[in-house]
Amino acid sequence: MFKLSDYKTEYTCQNGDVILNNIDCFELADTLDCGQAFRFNGEGNVWQGVALDRPVALEKSGNDIILHDMDEKEFLDKFYRYFTLDIDYPALIKEFCKDETLKKATDFARGIRMLRQDKWETVCSFIISQNNNIPRIKGIIDRLCQGFGKPLGGGLYSFPTAQDISCLTVEDLSPLRAGFRAKYIIDAAKKIADGTVDTALLETASLDEARASLMQINGVGPKVAECVLLFSCSRFDAFPLDVWIKRVMAILYPDGLPDCALEYKGIAQQYLFHYARMNKLKGDE
Repeated sequence: MFKLSDYKTEYTCQNGDVILNNIDCFELADTLDCGQAFRFNGEGNVWQGVALDRPVALEKSGNDIILHDMDEKEFLDKFYRYFTLDIDYPALIKEFCKDETLKKATDFARGIRMLRQDKWETVCSFIISQNNNIPRIKGIIDRLCQGFGKPLGGGLYSFPTAQDISCLTVEDLSPLRAGFRAKYIIDAAKKIADGTVDTALLETASLDEARASLMQINGVGPKVAECVLLFSCSRFDAFPLDVWIKRVMAILYPDGLPDCALEYKGIAQQYLFHYARMNKLKGDE
């Protein structure tokens, strides 16, 4: 299969903004509110939040996306990768469309793209996500950042570092109302801060080794590990299994995914997840 990274997104800089020109396969709501990131809020064409320790404001204008108040250097150093602008989504979707079910899913959710988030933040966020819903996940993360992050202005806060959280106790985290997850958050912080889990190796180790490394953290099972690898490390061979994807596989792919999806099954999973969840896939599909 083609190499997805052989791609360049066109952009221009104007009046302190970066403009992604005539960009395909990037809808803000689909990408920022699909369950892979929890620090963005918005509606329609305007979204804002915090990523990589700074406020981020995005606006869809026609076929362009505007990243407000961002210079070219910061965009190229951090946010070109964050928004996976090096990935050829149109070519990938064309490949997925060889399968009729994936064609339906990509037609429905064409605007989703993966993010490359901070690894520690993603570990912590998906520990919080266990047996939880998105509004409550966002609330716990907001309280974590307000309580232990650094103020960024405008009522926004950075995500606290693993080192900062590693020094705390479960009692210190009680204002988060995170329940049983508090002890797992602290264990994750300690093991990342002391190098027991080396986040730098998660992108280069084998998938089995990377998964096993993350699962040294108490409370991190296969699903959370796969989410971390997919949503922060661009491990597109990771395949998180939740209730919706288990249903998709049982109903639509009992014999496994088609060949056209195997190399990038993590991205296929996200299209299928969104399609199944929004259409409330039932057993008679």
